Amino acid sequence: MGSGLTNTAHRILNTFLEIIYPIYCGGCGSCGEIICESCISSFLFIDDDMVCPLCGKYIGKKIVCGECIEEKRGFQEGHYGFYFENRLRDAIHAFKFNGRIDVGRKLVRLLKNHILSFSENFDCIIPVPVTNKRLKQRGFNQTYIIGEEISAITKKALYYDVLFKPKETKDQYELSREQRKKNIKGVFAVKDNDRIKHKKVLLVDDLFTTGFTAKEASQTLIKAGAESIVFFALARTP
Repeated sequence: MGSGLTNTAHRILNTFLEIIYPIYCGGCGSCGEIICESCISSFLFIDDDMVCPLCGKYIGKKIVCGECIEEKRGFQEGHYGFYFENRLRDAIHAFKFNGRIDVGRKLVRLLKNHILSFSENFDCIIPVPVTNKRLKQRGFNQTYIIGEEISAITKKALYYDVLFKPKETKDQYELSREQRKKNIKGVFAVKDNDRIKHKKVLLVDDLFTTGFTAKEASQTLIKAGAESIVFFALARTP
């Protein structure tokens, strides 16, 4: 009887909180869920068996694409969650620019089985860093949130402070392809190299476009002593 009363009290409290602090979908803005079922059903999940195993480009089978043969990626393996379009794009914008950390965590949890499928390929997790200036502006690093959720899923250690970005850069999305390449060159650094020495690292980012950020960060980690890099992005452009 006591348990029944407790459950009833919890339901009443949750209903009250939902009225006072309603939850809106990060994709479409409808009231009721962090991400509604309608938006989730519209997301295009990336199937590893149908894309390039490095950049995630759709090919129809698992084979390295021509661009990755020509362009050294810096990492040895790539995995991606969703295609960055429509409601998924809106959800990531809500996470990244509107402070909807709950949306970011939910997106990662939707990929739990996918993440577990390659979790034996890495020993630790490192998020792509932002500068202190950007961290103060946004209040959080979205890649740390992604890494934190992956750590909870895989039980692998999250090293949020090993890779850092001492140099201010322009936002990549504002630049041309060639400008992006120059903008990100030499901007990362590593501290406490011993923590990643001879380890297989999962490098985590929110979005993959040209791959220049992933390449620069991967090369920095390899030079610092990491054995290999597996790259993961929550989404990639189609």
